[in-house]
Amino acid sequence: MSAYEYKVVPAPARAEKVKGVRAPEARFARSVENLMNAQAAEGWEYLRAETLPSEERKGLGGRTTQWRTVLIFRRAVRESRRDDAGAPQAAPGAAPDRAAPAEAMPLPGVLRAGCEEPGAPPAGRRLWSVRRGDADGDG
Repeated sequence: MSAYEYKVVPAPARAEKVKGVRAPEARFARSVENLMNAQAAEGWEYLRAETLPSEERKGLGGRTTQWRTVLIFRRAVRESRRDDAGAPQAAPGAAPDRAAPAEAMPLPGVLRAGCEEPGAPPAGRRLWSVRRGDADGDG
């Protein structure tokens, strides 16, 4: 079984200025392309993009939710050393063994095909009821 380590990088918010490229869409695409090529040169494989909520402070006591887009990369962890008991051990500085992405626990409100329990309401509805409870002061 392969073990992976993951790297999460914020997606570019602004397009880089590139000589000879004028259209905003093309400049933004070039920015994403450069970021992905830089990660690939370090051995990272692009996995997917996610848009996730981030709760942030607003003013003195308020909070607001900002949606952030991140790019997720992974690479295989090489098992180069063995400990005294003979069990494989990951390379130094490597992330601990984690479940494969398909087996990982889904985030609340994120819909995935085939991950819903039979008879359960859709994930979006569950997320709404949690937010509603927080807004009413119940939770």
